[in-house]
Amino acid sequence: MKRILSVAIILIVAGCSTEQPDPLEPQQWAVPAMKLPQAWQTAKGDNVVIAIIDTGVDTNHPDLKDKIVKGYDFVAGDDDPMDQNGHGTHVAGIAAAVTDNGVGIAGAAPNAMIMPVRVLGTVGSGDQATIVKGIKWAADNGAKVINMSLGETGLMSRLLKGGVLNPAIQYAHDKGAVVVAAAGNEGTAKQPYKPTTQVLVVGASDQQGKPADFSNFGADQAVSAPGVRILSTLPTYKTPETLKNGSGYGMLDGTSMASPYVAGLAALLVGQGKSPDETMAAIRRTARNPNKDPRLGLGIVDAQAAVTSSP
Repeated sequence: MKRILSVAIILIVAGCSTEQPDPLEPQQWAVPAMKLPQAWQTAKGDNVVIAIIDTGVDTNHPDLKDKIVKGYDFVAGDDDPMDQNGHGTHVAGIAAAVTDNGVGIAGAAPNAMIMPVRVLGTVGSGDQATIVKGIKWAADNGAKVINMSLGETGLMSRLLKGGVLNPAIQYAHDKGAVVVAAAGNEGTAKQPYKPTTQVLVVGASDQQGKPADFSNFGADQAVSAPGVRILSTLPTYKTPETLKNGSGYGMLDGTSMASPYVAGLAALLVGQGKSPDETMAAIRRTARNPNKDPRLGLGIVDAQAAVTSSP
């Protein structure tokens, strides 16, 4: 599973105005690195639904609860996709935590909504049939961006041997959704999807703008985003990720953290009226890779450049 690099006990500021800055945003190095504040001057992803295909989400978290739309739990078979692991809650906060509410962190897409779709169990494992159901359900129920941070502990590599996710991703794309997926954390070169599948694969970069040592690379037209020491939301109850940390926030690293940053950026572009193809093209076209490091793919995403770019 993932590594918690450092976790501090955080005092949550309660009773604050919705117009107050998020107190933990200064600890989110990825926000300025991606030029998100500049991008928010142009787009905030108004009402764009981001599906989090993952372990579920803490739907009562103070930094998430006002963003939640109806989801589904394909593990338990009900409509209560509460996170029993912690991973999905962390991913959701990166993509679209409530921003400027005087509480916690800022999400990449301040005005987007979160659709929790639970396809992974308590220990973060899942099967391909369940994940396929989750992808299709999200696309059929209004998700315009679908994030799949399934790259931990070789899970994605095992699932993709038969290639069964490719048609599900294509189905979602054809329904009008941008599908964003983590590259995985084995530190090796891989092409996880068929090159013709309409999916935006994301690797992880560090604070120096270099590829994270754990990040997979080599996927067709992949991009990179911050994925090291990423602060985000965690469940406010006990899960495998919160046994020693009840603050509701913590730092994780992985391509799982990079992917929702790109999903949030995709929501900003979709909110501007761009199609899935136009959204992926803008993100890829404006990614920065000045040293032409192949491990970064096309480069590290630039939110400001993406939302202000023309085809």
